[in-house]
Amino acid sequence: MPSHLFADRPAPQPPERGVVESLITRTRRLRGDVDAVRRDTVADEHNTQWRWQRALCDLAVHQLDDLGAHLGQLKNGLPGDETESPSTEAGAVPTDDGSGSLLSRVGSAEWNLLTDEVTWSPELYEIFGRRPEKGPMTLDELPSVMVAEDQSLLQTLVTECLVDGRPIDSEFRIVRTDRRVRTLHMMGEPVLDSDGCTASMWAVLRDVSELRRSRRALHESGDSLRRQERSARTEQRLVVELQEAVLPSWRGSLQSPQSEPGTLDLAGHYLPPAGGGLVGGDWFDALKLPDGNTLLTVGDLTGHGVTAASTMAMLLGALRGMAVAGVEPGALMGHLNQLLDTADQPALGSAVCCRYRAETRTLVWAQAGHPAPLLFRDGTGRALTPLDGVLLGATSGAAYEQAEIQLLPGDLLVLHTGRLTDRAGVDRLLALGPRLTGARDAQDCVRTVAEEFGETGREDDACVLVARIGPES
Repeated sequence: MPSHLFADRPAPQPPERGVVESLITRTRRLRGDVDAVRRDTVADEHNTQWRWQRALCDLAVHQLDDLGAHLGQLKNGLPGDETESPSTEAGAVPTDDGSGSLLSRVGSAEWNLLTDEVTWSPELYEIFGRRPEKGPMTLDELPSVMVAEDQSLLQTLVTECLVDGRPIDSEFRIVRTDRRVRTLHMMGEPVLDSDGCTASMWAVLRDVSELRRSRRALHESGDSLRRQERSARTEQRLVVELQEAVLPSWRGSLQSPQSEPGTLDLAGHYLPPAGGGLVGGDWFDALKLPDGNTLLTVGDLTGHGVTAASTMAMLLGALRGMAVAGVEPGALMGHLNQLLDTADQPALGSAVCCRYRAETRTLVWAQAGHPAPLLFRDGTGRALTPLDGVLLGATSGAAYEQAEIQLLPGDLLVLHTGRLTDRAGVDRLLALGPRLTGARDAQDCVRTVAEEFGETGREDDACVLVARIGPES
């Protein structure tokens, strides 16, 4: 119903038919595009990001549906269209929400204060779920169908409109005859007579229940997404703190006294995932043992976050303790496998464990489903012959093969987690042989590897540990 502040004010001229039809066409096309985006979104009910995107698309579709319906009503109201049924209008998009067509979601009413006459449009009866033969409701009767909490609001709005001449622009909830609660948006104004006195009140009422439901879903999913992001940031911070607490505290090279034969120049580096991805359970470690030997190890656990980091801390602590106690790498892997197999948090892990004996320049090592150490000598690199050894935690009672290799002064060992070479393969790492063997020290070697494999596209974390055998004393 057109807004009119004065009863004797001429009605505004309706828009041209072509303009309205063009708007209807554009709205319908845009609605189809948004709906296509909604359909193409990969469904994942457990993904908060997907639920937020879905809610946003639903809200956009509802708003475009309403816009199409309003334009359809505008077109039907043009001269010469009296015989065209709103229910068949191409600009109106039907809905299956149980509230009837979209056109039934907007209705109008006028309450005449001089004659007590009340006029409702057919759509308003549908909105209220009221049979037309019962007639329209007066302003005094309206609160009887409203939710109790909203009754005083409507009374205040009507009083301010009729007494103070304030326009109405607010929402309230009604309970239909079928006991369904609907949210209505009411816009209304007083109609003044020629003397400036209030003669009647007109209003347009719109059922915005589905729109509000979509907005609530959008708000709730947005809140959930923000909570999830805060939780992820907190978890990430805890994981990093835990990782920093258990990984080697030394930075740069860890060198044995140069007077010792077969001295080791050591350096390690952790490569985090690109884009702030979740930190996993990768580790590296080098530890001088009481018997003069040196422990070298790298490993990786499945999973990410606090669980993976805490399991890594447990495993690395056990590994250090057994190495200090003199347990050889093969037997040590068997104990780690049993520990992981019986842990409360199921996980799989891979690892390589080496024990370097400086006095003889020999390396005793074992592996558990992990890439073998790489040996670089005279500018050429090769992987040590793989040994038998299943993933840690894969099966109970697994045995792990152990081997011993003789090293020479100037040899370079590179231990790395499998994720370092996921994309390029070990060949790319071996191709660095001339640069690594010609590097000044182990730290320069690590820096070379980090520059080569620390690209921004890395999806997971990785570790590398470099050990260079010093010259003969």
